[in-house]
Amino acid sequence: MSEPSLDILGIGNAIVDVLARAEDAFLESRNLVKGAMRLVGAEEAEALYAAMGPGTESSGGSAGNTCAVAAALGARVGFLGKVADDQLGRVFAHDIRAAGVHFPTAPLVGGAPTARCLILVTPDAQRTMNTYLGACVDFSAADVDEAEVARARVLYMEGYLFDPPAAQAAFMEAARIAHRHGRKVALSLSDAFCVERHRQAFRRLVREEVDILFANESELLSLYETEDFETAAALAAEEVGLAALTRSALGSLVVAGAERHAVAAVPARVVDTTGAGDAYAAGFLAAYARDLPLAECGRWGSAAAAEIISHFGARPQGDLKALILAGPGNRPVSSVLG
Repeated sequence: MSEPSLDILGIGNAIVDVLARAEDAFLESRNLVKGAMRLVGAEEAEALYAAMGPGTESSGGSAGNTCAVAAALGARVGFLGKVADDQLGRVFAHDIRAAGVHFPTAPLVGGAPTARCLILVTPDAQRTMNTYLGACVDFSAADVDEAEVARARVLYMEGYLFDPPAAQAAFMEAARIAHRHGRKVALSLSDAFCVERHRQAFRRLVREEVDILFANESELLSLYETEDFETAAALAAEEVGLAALTRSALGSLVVAGAERHAVAAVPARVVDTTGAGDAYAAGFLAAYARDLPLAECGRWGSAAAAEIISHFGARPQGDLKALILAGPGNRPVSSVLG
């Protein structure tokens, strides 16, 4: 078995994020559920975009965010995701490569335009996401490059990509390739509503292919159809070798068989929770790639999330590597990890 030349290879929706501030009344007038992600069609996406206030645009998507943050921490990272051969597709490709992420996927020609996620951030820092998948739905097993998967120590897949039908087959193919080459497979459940839409498919994937599971409390409870966190955590420990479970103000719990590590959360100034869970996964995996202890992996995840929620947007704005490597006490970690 050859040594991996990448620490992490992410697979997910290649989306251009558009972030704008919004009042609660704006959400209520459009019957939007605060804090949730929903899929919208092209027409609704255009209408909502026109009604939003001034925003910022950048390459995004859950796994894309994780990859960018992990790269900022010094990890060797690649990303597979489908964009169109259009202006937003070129923006996405340039942006994620500029973040230090290897992005080899060929663009879609002659199909749907590049995906975009319209993110409304309310004064309480909650983010409500409205996603037009566009070219993302064309990501399939044919886009899973065996050589790219084989060269990564950890394959990281986002649950949001489960919505397009062909993506589930792509996930299974990528996971099997990774295991065939002796690599680890990590999955983020992404969103409780996403879990509800695809619960049985997720359960199968987790049982059969996943080595490392990332989930917040609501996602985990939805997956196992229980209202008790300890019950759900025990079930996760039975099905995967390693689970990193975030619990908002209660911090996170890292579980590996009988091994359990409670990672305390320290309150931080919250400006925008967009990408907090993505950053947690990035910090965790960047530390995991260095063979650090699991409790330290959780600390890296918490510290990465803290930096992300301290400003507008899902990409680091400070020297994240220096912040985390400085160790505990340099800055409080976030109470918002999910």
